[in-house]
Amino acid sequence: MFLSKCEINAARRGARHLLGSPQMMHAAVEASFPSNVQTAEEGPPPRRLWRIDRGTPNPVLYVVSDSAPDFTHIEEQAGWPTQPSWGVADYAPLLDGLTEGQQWEFRLTANPVHSVRQGEGLRGKRFAHVTVAQQERWLSERAEKLGVAFDVGVSEDTNPEGPVESEPVSFRVEERQLMKFRKKDRSVTIRKVRFDGALRVTDPGLLRSALVGGIGPAKAYGCGLLTLVPPAPQIAREADFD
Repeated sequence: MFLSKCEINAARRGARHLLGSPQMMHAAVEASFPSNVQTAEEGPPPRRLWRIDRGTPNPVLYVVSDSAPDFTHIEEQAGWPTQPSWGVADYAPLLDGLTEGQQWEFRLTANPVHSVRQGEGLRGKRFAHVTVAQQERWLSERAEKLGVAFDVGVSEDTNPEGPVESEPVSFRVEERQLMKFRKKDRSVTIRKVRFDGALRVTDPGLLRSALVGGIGPAKAYGCGLLTLVPPAPQIAREADFD
């Protein structure tokens, strides 16, 4: 597995087109891989996860994939063609190095939703969580399945301004974005939420699966990618990029 990043030149028109359309960015990410790439394992390749972090001064595209991408076309359209600003790192050292009890700082962009049954024998319909409290509870309730605990530095009086019914957690919602666009003949609405915080590893295998497979729906549109860095004051980067 590979973790890659590519800085986007926000001053370029091509960058504004990509950043303004999750469909165009998804297509650009997919175009970073040859169609005939072979996977190490049998069966369909894992979904390629991506996320845009609105950095200063420029946004950064992060991608997790089973093969190394080539972002040359993104550089030509939305970067610095004469000064490439992208790199690819082997994700295996981080994935293989996960152990129970480790603490990490994390960032996750996700689409928190819940399913409501429409009737006997009918498939449930997805509805977005719209309040910060609902969105925080959505992530908190998934902790066990993700192989983590959100209890780093948490005490009973943590988050005193939060909802009374909510348990204290070591993360918070830092950014929310409502995205609306058309896909073929239907309208698509995604409430994208960025969570920042700290976690403790309880099951390395489950966490490894979440890092590689993503969390929640709308992965094709920039949701689901979880990344980790060692907690401060340690000098840390998500990976050593070439």
